[in-house]
Amino acid sequence: MTDDVPERPPAGGLVQALDVPRNAAIGALAGLALAATAYLFRVLELFGPFAGTREYPVLGPEGWFLILAFVLASATALLVATVLTLISAYRLSRTV
Repeated sequence: MTDDVPERPPAGGLVQALDVPRNAAIGALAGLALAATAYLFRVLELFGPFAGTREYPVLGPEGWFLILAFVLASATALLVATVLTLISAYRLSRTV
């Protein structure tokens, strides 16, 4: 017996086969678009003032909603990229 460890195949081929960079870019655009829309509707009050508006002592409402918009953008980007990658994996598995 030998103590040689067999070489692993490169993982870059799988990433390219599943179109992960394209899916991540689409997810980032979708997340940014959704977060920007939600932020603008809330901060600019495009539908008029929201019921139950309050005073925010630390950052002000714009600061808090900007943080929430970042979280919404990140979560949406991750969800969209994951779903698109799963669709790519399914399509790839059907062709093999």
